[in-house]
Amino acid sequence: MRVFDRLAAPFSAHARMRVGLDLIARGRGAKGFRRLARAARSNCAPAQYRVGLCYLEGNPVPRSPVEATRWLERAARGGHADAQFLLAALHVQGSACAADAIDFAASLSARHEGGNPDYAAALTWARRAAEQGHAKAQALLGHILSAGPAALRDPGQATDWFRRSAGAGCPQGSLGLGLALLRDARDEATLRAAAEEIRKAAATRLSTALYLLGALTEFGVGTARDPAAAPALYRDAAEKGLRQAQLRWGLALLQGRGVARDVVAGESWLRRAAHAGDAEAAVLVGHLCANGGERAPNYAEAAIWLQRATEQGHAAAARMLGQLHAAGTLGIPDPAAATEWLQRAAGMGDQPAQAELGNLVLSGGAVSELLKVGDWFERGAHMGDPVAAFNLAVCLTEGLGVERDDRKAAEWIRRAAESLPVAQYWYGRILTEGRGLEADLAAARVWFGRAAENGIVDAQVSLGEMMVNGRGGPRDQGAAGNLFAKAAAQGHAGAMFALGVLADGTGAAADRACAQQWFRQAAERGHPYAQVMLARYLAHGLAGSTDLQEAQRLLNAAQAAGVTQARLDLERLSHSEAAPLPSTTAA
Repeated sequence: MRVFDRLAAPFSAHARMRVGLDLIARGRGAKGFRRLARAARSNCAPAQYRVGLCYLEGNPVPRSPVEATRWLERAARGGHADAQFLLAALHVQGSACAADAIDFAASLSARHEGGNPDYAAALTWARRAAEQGHAKAQALLGHILSAGPAALRDPGQATDWFRRSAGAGCPQGSLGLGLALLRDARDEATLRAAAEEIRKAAATRLSTALYLLGALTEFGVGTARDPAAAPALYRDAAEKGLRQAQLRWGLALLQGRGVARDVVAGESWLRRAAHAGDAEAAVLVGHLCANGGERAPNYAEAAIWLQRATEQGHAAAARMLGQLHAAGTLGIPDPAAATEWLQRAAGMGDQPAQAELGNLVLSGGAVSELLKVGDWFERGAHMGDPVAAFNLAVCLTEGLGVERDDRKAAEWIRRAAESLPVAQYWYGRILTEGRGLEADLAAARVWFGRAAENGIVDAQVSLGEMMVNGRGGPRDQGAAGNLFAKAAAQGHAGAMFALGVLADGTGAAADRACAQQWFRQAAERGHPYAQVMLARYLAHGLAGSTDLQEAQRLLNAAQAAGVTQARLDLERLSHSEAAPLPSTTAA
């Protein structure tokens, strides 16, 4: 074939292209690229694509993003599907690096941190390649339609493209389809289907799929719960450089969850995640430095990590910095610096920071700075900043730096709710409680729904509760259970307790083994009512096993948390093991 191509090269652009590629592969880059460029100038789309790749990768010519884009666009306009896909990926990533673009396409749910993405152009090129049957382009098109700018989103169409890509055996398509099914899940069958698609993608070692399968396995969403198996999946994804997995793997090592405890290795993985830009990992490293553990505390290093997290928008990190300055751990107590950091945390919506600011006032520190907080938020709110509007509402609700006014607070939080998910949740709370305006449960349900769709875990739980009890609309235990499952997967103890209550049920619908499992998960996270329910299960063997000693320990913990029923259960336990079991709702 090589000899034939050399003979045909004067007459065939495709033959010139193959000769050029062969020369480049044999180390004769300059001569090979000249042949390749001649073929590209003859309007040979595959050659144009290859020239674009050469300029993009800097081999065998100097790297030139401008020339790369020019040649890729010529190939794409000539109908070359790979060029169309690569252009779409580059536009989404906002990057002029082929590896970045391909990595991005291989991990559709990874957080985007590229340069200046052009989703409109990406949509055009991805659609052209997808319509030619390019499986990766179909997955990328699904990603743009599901996670791109709001004006371009079409979740239904996105799911269709993910399904077509997955059907062609593309792991990115399976990953996207799994995420879409998780988002829309209304029953256990859909959750299982979602987990299966993510499992298919994980089998090809996609880092994000491995991480997500780890999370599903850890919390038992769509698959059997197996906390011991989840860390291995986190580890595999962490070793591939996925910072979210590095965080989870580091935590597993640090806490000995499903793996032998190794504090040194755990902290090392947390540091890797923090260096990669994970704000939560930076906070945890800062916390480790501040608390010392087996080493002496290093407050100076803690401050560096916390400041890095704050610059990434982590409100709790700013609050912790304020606390360090207030306590004088970085030298002497510095109320002014403490106020500055706490104000930054408050500006990012951190309510505990509002309380810390109040404590500074009560202790006589930073009064003049605090009095400016209400004015500061109000200026931003009038300029259209939804975060400032939300924080102004918090100040008005708490009387923090301004006169308390529930009516005005409701007005400002309503404005913030148009674009701020956390404000959508709090506006739903205001509507359920009737603070500053008339209670409206139907409207509250709508706002909780919007916040839940935007990932606010407390909103998922609140909406689920309204669906279970038929408040503000019809009862729907199935949909409520799906909402609780999503929140439980993110560690919400109240959602785990609610799933236990649903599984506890009555008659043939009861699944006592499942209920006990959920009550245990919630109880381990300190949920006092779950501790009561788990104690009842263990005291009376409702799921098959009895453990009176553990039941007593749980009831003591719940009583210490202020649950009156726990004291009554302890008395029953001490007087008669066969005492009647109170109803679930009593907890």
